Amino acid sequence: MTRTQVQIIERILAAIPIMLGVVIFAFLFMRMIPGDPVDIMMGEAGGVTLEEMDFLRAQFDLDKSLPVQLVRYLGRLAHGDMGYSIQRARPVKEVILEAIPATIELALFSLILALIVGIPLGIASARRQNSLVDRFGMTASFLGISMPAFWLGIIGIIVFSLRLGWFPTSGRITYGMEPATITGLMTLDAFITGDTQAFRDALRHLILPAGTLGAGVAAVVARVTRSSMLEALKTDYVLFAKAKGVPEVSVVIRHALRNALIPTVTVVGLQMGTLLGGNMIVETIFGWPGLGRIVVDAIFSRDYPLVQAAVMVYALTFVVINLATDILYTYLNPKMTL
Repeated sequence: MTRTQVQIIERILAAIPIMLGVVIFAFLFMRMIPGDPVDIMMGEAGGVTLEEMDFLRAQFDLDKSLPVQLVRYLGRLAHGDMGYSIQRARPVKEVILEAIPATIELALFSLILALIVGIPLGIASARRQNSLVDRFGMTASFLGISMPAFWLGIIGIIVFSLRLGWFPTSGRITYGMEPATITGLMTLDAFITGDTQAFRDALRHLILPAGTLGAGVAAVVARVTRSSMLEALKTDYVLFAKAKGVPEVSVVIRHALRNALIPTVTVVGLQMGTLLGGNMIVETIFGWPGLGRIVVDAIFSRDYPLVQAAVMVYALTFVVINLATDILYTYLNPKMTL
């Protein structure tokens, strides 16, 4: 085994106690929130006897002491059982697997938009420091960071959906136009199956929430790329390449950008975790049927098993993305190690 492979295994093993701590924290924190999930669920149904409510509490171990509940939950989790959703009356694993493709698709498209906008904007601002382009780019990035996602989403719906009619207000695709399910990502499935009508419709549904979610990420990427590019353009190897007569595009892309991307990769790794785990508001605003929206509903209904499993998925996402980011470091700069 190479040194890098050993370090990767060590990082994976080190993530196990972190994940265990996250699971225990989520378990305890949910039970600190006032409200009984059985009372909430049965209160909506009406006409329920006390015996039926006691039966449900026993079914979900809510009649046991907190340590007993925790031990039983960890035991089931060790066997791959995430529990049974109190609110949806389905296995939690099924609910998460059904919702997570929508969240992944939204996060990936948001990140792509952010990189397409943020990196070129940061490069242009660095190449023309203190120019009109630089001032415009930094002003736009400042606005992107400052505007809350919920406000930007509402404004986007009012302007681009209600006034101009360019994009739908909610959902992933028009009912009845769903492509054959292959990956769970609507746009990718439509592209693979060659369903151009479904692809265009899924893309129209995706642009507005992805733009709302990716605006802040694009702003951060632009500012970090500009800062690191300014430093890279002043280094000796870049100045030497310019003195040799290397074309400016080659100097910027091949010499300066590769080293300048290391801080950007750090930010992108953190932001990707945020996109996957912090998109609850955007999914709720746009009626996007992803994991974030489901978690919001589960919190209000005190659906303990679903919230605990979702928190664990979010934590695992951050761990995996941080590891992938560190591995990418070694590619951009071979002198770095994990």
